[in-house]
Amino acid sequence: MYAFGVPVGWDEGAGDRVAVFLDRDGVLNVEAGYIHNVEDLHLVPGAAEAVRRLNNQGLFCCLVSNQSGPARNYYPISHVEALHQRLCTLLHQESGARLDALYFCPTLSLPEGGINPDLASWSTWRKPNTGMLIAAAWEHNLDISRSFMVGDKATDIDMAHNAGCTGILVQTGFGDRVLVGEYQHHTRPDYIAADLPAAAEWILKQLATQPLN
Repeated sequence: MYAFGVPVGWDEGAGDRVAVFLDRDGVLNVEAGYIHNVEDLHLVPGAAEAVRRLNNQGLFCCLVSNQSGPARNYYPISHVEALHQRLCTLLHQESGARLDALYFCPTLSLPEGGINPDLASWSTWRKPNTGMLIAAAWEHNLDISRSFMVGDKATDIDMAHNAGCTGILVQTGFGDRVLVGEYQHHTRPDYIAADLPAAAEWILKQLATQPLN
């Protein structure tokens, strides 16, 4: 799923389902830059089991990812979709895990390096903007204020806070470099986890005394 706007008239207090929003590269799959060969996408160890644990507790698991490869003319949007198909297949094969929805932003503005005329634009969906979270909440009856965002970049945490949800920074992918100020910029996550399994464990502890819907 991808788009260039957000629902009109959205009320951020709407919805009653708790979600765990998940960045892709460095969180679910091993950070490998722009993945040109589908077979080069590999899961972070333990990621599939972590997603399955979240599934088992009734949490809505939703991928939200900046994917500027199409805007840079590295590959078409269909390639991103093929990567996501492999991701979902690997999650299922390894642990019977599933993603309930997938959103990604293929656009990139001209100043940032977008060159594909169809995709070289600013978008409310590109992190740290909140468009993907709001669209997911709108379409799936999610309560953003009770939900969690797990990412390895400062922009993931920025998006979480911009939308009003809890931001968790994992130290896989670029997470370690973010923490020491060597990538993007300093940020203040609500929690720092070693990886997705550790993030899932913390999320489940936070929700142990709260109803999910």
